Amino acid sequence: MKQPLIGAHTSIAGGWGKMFDRCKVIQSTAAQVFVKNNKQWFSPGPVTPQEAEEFLRRRKESGIPVYGHTGYLINLGATDPKNLETSLESLVQEIERAHTLDIPFLVLHPGNHGGRGEEEGLKIIRDGLDEAIHRTAKSKVKIALETTAGQGTSLGWKFEHIAWLLGNVKTPARFGVCLDTAHIFAAGYDLRTPAAYRATWKSFDKIIGLKKLLLLHVNDSKVDFASRVDRHEHLGKGRIGEEAFRLLMKDESLADVPKILETPKGEDLHEDVENLSLLRSFLTKS
Repeated sequence: MKQPLIGAHTSIAGGWGKMFDRCKVIQSTAAQVFVKNNKQWFSPGPVTPQEAEEFLRRRKESGIPVYGHTGYLINLGATDPKNLETSLESLVQEIERAHTLDIPFLVLHPGNHGGRGEEEGLKIIRDGLDEAIHRTAKSKVKIALETTAGQGTSLGWKFEHIAWLLGNVKTPARFGVCLDTAHIFAAGYDLRTPAAYRATWKSFDKIIGLKKLLLLHVNDSKVDFASRVDRHEHLGKGRIGEEAFRLLMKDESLADVPKILETPKGEDLHEDVENLSLLRSFLTKS
């Protein structure tokens, strides 16, 4: 049986190469990273040739594909023009860093409309996405728009939001989708029973299209169904429950889609080990 691509969001503390040591500890076959400090607008400088060489060498040695996630400050729907431009410049820098590291795509939360309303907010985000791609025209790095929980004025909590953006950007080949299980559950898409699971994925395929799916964030939820709150929990210990993740791992249509944990963890990473072990167990159980 082909080895599934499963892993966790992994720290790059101590240097790019160190992340592969952490991957080995949790026995992951895929990883997600921030390409810079996620709580700062900008990195002090570009990725150095030495950093890139270490990362590319260790990635080749490990055979682990690595995907990127943008920083949390970026909001391409910002109402303040200065914040909007800073968000755009930050995203461009992250795309450039991902390009240097040969990371295929960056996961991005679409943004918040800030009271403008969904329709106007989506148009502003679309324009920001187009500008980011224009400024990085020589790069092949894609942007994976992430489904959100719908907290506050965030957009992306309806499949229709993502579909509209994908259908209205100027360079659709540079875009894809990341689906987060905790987010869509909080947004009102159920996964807890076989029937609900099938209905949700049927809706996703009809509205967005499975071929657009680049990555899955595999997280349970601390909060109730349709609560519109973003709180991740360990697999099987939240409101979604184990059955949804068993169905996910058994789903042949999603077999080739990388699956990444974004669940809480400590320094020894035992939580990642336990969550990944649970996912693997679903592949061997009838």
